[in-house]
Amino acid sequence: MNNTQLSKTINWGIIGLGNIAHKFATDLLTIEGAKLYAVASRNQDKAHAFADKYLAVTAFDSYEALAKDKNIDAVYIATPHALHMENTLLCLKQGIAVLCEKPFAMNYNEVSKMIATAKANNVLLMEALWTYFLPHYQYVLKALEDKIFGDVIKLEADFGFYRAFDNSSRLFNKSLGGGSLLDIGIYPIFAAISTLGMPKNIEAKANYFKNGADSFCDMLFEYDNDVKAYLKSTLVEDTGTEAIFYCERGTIKINSMFHMPTTVTLIPKNGTPETLDFDYNTIGYNYEAIHFNELIRQEKTESNVMTFAFSEQLIKTLDHVRTIINLEY
Repeated sequence: MNNTQLSKTINWGIIGLGNIAHKFATDLLTIEGAKLYAVASRNQDKAHAFADKYLAVTAFDSYEALAKDKNIDAVYIATPHALHMENTLLCLKQGIAVLCEKPFAMNYNEVSKMIATAKANNVLLMEALWTYFLPHYQYVLKALEDKIFGDVIKLEADFGFYRAFDNSSRLFNKSLGGGSLLDIGIYPIFAAISTLGMPKNIEAKANYFKNGADSFCDMLFEYDNDVKAYLKSTLVEDTGTEAIFYCERGTIKINSMFHMPTTVTLIPKNGTPETLDFDYNTIGYNYEAIHFNELIRQEKTESNVMTFAFSEQLIKTLDHVRTIINLEY
């Protein structure tokens, strides 16, 4: 590998120009050695407006046209969940590295096709679960690994906010993967799997909107040594949206909005609580993008952080919960 590859500017494309794409593009502007080269929407005016706002070179009115542009090194896929597999395969088959927003796809079968296609084409693919790359979350992973307060006894993690039901909104559209579980329930599940591993048993219950999308989902993950994870996702109430690890000699609490840039409070059983501030000055999407850029420069085809195996565990767990609560898309 030569110095040119190691310093190469990564030309990015974005497919799907909704709210999360704006956040990603905002943070992409802060990254040295990265450029938003092209964006694509089914609406040409929307694509041009987005390109102008974030200084992209090209705006396409179709995803297919973007995927054929040979100047693009990486594509961030920010379309609704139900389109993730289709959009990912489109780009992988053109040899473009893909960072696909979470959830990776609708189910394990789709995820397995995406991974198989990436391997067959020898192209980098990664699920964009940005929390994994945030400094505060990496700190907590290390603290748990080092057992600063001993072993974990219990985890409580939730993600909830109230939204008035709107059948026309993607958030509530069951055919697009709407509802609490896939959209936000993935975060508490991620917190459990990334710290405690795969559970030996899962219990779950849910309620539903009139269109069949789940309005909330309560989950219990059971592990060896009577360790339990109490997880919750809801679209019908505001919750703390915290991840709290109760350990033998103290508690590690990821404070509100645990999935995004936030603070961590260490609470020893016989000591003074300490809150750690990680001095965030971006929305937080830059961390996963920087990691992805380096993977491209090093000619890697899989992340060593967000591995294929982890994405498979995550989607299999989501599938398992869906089976328990009888949720079908």
